[in-house]
Amino acid sequence: MKKIIYLLALTVLSFSVKANETNVNSRVMEAFKKDFTHATNVEWTTNNDVMRASFTFNDIAYFAFYNASGELLGTTRYVTLLNLPVKLQSSLRNDYKDYWVSNLFEVNNADGLSYYITIEDADNKIVLKSDNGNNWVKQSKKVKA
Repeated sequence: MKKIIYLLALTVLSFSVKANETNVNSRVMEAFKKDFTHATNVEWTTNNDVMRASFTFNDIAYFAFYNASGELLGTTRYVTLLNLPVKLQSSLRNDYKDYWVSNLFEVNNADGLSYYITIEDADNKIVLKSDNGNNWVKQSKKVKA
């Protein structure tokens, strides 16, 4: 399951190969059309055995990840600070008040809903993951060169 979470967390990175609908197998296409009936602006990319659909749904940009069997591994979307639970917002204001946000997205998969945020100051870049919407857990810290 860690591999799936890590894969979904890489949403901010590009997948290696663009694919059109004809390159996506029928099981994946059928599952996607069932899961996101009213999706628009759909673009497919692949990375090994995982297919990513970038699309718009209810005027919001999403990414959905499927395996070759057509199983939905999870979805992600970029969010703003206002989309975070109040407890997570407060924690950022209290514990990381001197940092700015450079990336923030939501992951929804079999493990539930979580948020990943990248915050920075002049010297450091930190990636945090929400723990059940209650707390932030540090995933990595990198000193800027």
